[in-house]
Amino acid sequence: MVRVLLLLLMVASILLSAGTSWAAKPTPLEQRLTSWPEWQLPGPLPRPATHDDLIYPDWFEGLWDLESIDLDTPDDQPLTHQARFHRDANGRLVGDRSFNATSIGLALLGDQLLRVETDPSSANRQMAQFRNDQRLETSVTGRRQENHGNGSFLADELVLQIMRGPGPPRLSRIETLSRYERCGTDICAEQWQASYAPPGEDLRNKALYSHHYRLRLSPFKQDNQEAKTWQK
Repeated sequence: MVRVLLLLLMVASILLSAGTSWAAKPTPLEQRLTSWPEWQLPGPLPRPATHDDLIYPDWFEGLWDLESIDLDTPDDQPLTHQARFHRDANGRLVGDRSFNATSIGLALLGDQLLRVETDPSSANRQMAQFRNDQRLETSVTGRRQENHGNGSFLADELVLQIMRGPGPPRLSRIETLSRYERCGTDICAEQWQASYAPPGEDLRNKALYSHHYRLRLSPFKQDNQEAKTWQK
């Protein structure tokens, strides 16, 4: 009996030690989350090629009502707008960047936003035109995505923004890491965002500001009277 117990203990210890070595290694974006909010550049974000885009899982397809809550200021009113995901010419499910940027821009700025255009040669470049002769140019300079296959999807993008208008151009870099999960017919998400100084201005490349958001995407209802005419 004693020999059997010793054998069982030995087997259990082997399994436990093996289990430690078999533990899944954190992915680059999981590791990125553990260092929040002490982010700095460079992050684990390869530079995208001209025709690359952020590819979403199939369960994103369609038009969604989106609600965003700033967890740093939870007493503020949630920001609500719409988001759309569709197939590109190659059959990949991608975000409708012009539509989505216009939707959130109007929710934030109202009629100060005139239009948003995506570079026809690359989904990684956009231009937003504002009143008072101001223009915001946005370029994706880094991207990584991870589909964990269990209804969880992580995506991280770094963008360079250049605001042009009266006076000298103003540059900034913004990184946004998003984690999406299925929750019934909805999609639940968290976002972590950091702002950095322009390239070459801060050699340490540490995040200057950080924000944390909670999002919920609900399938768009056809009878929603707030649907925008520019969604077509």
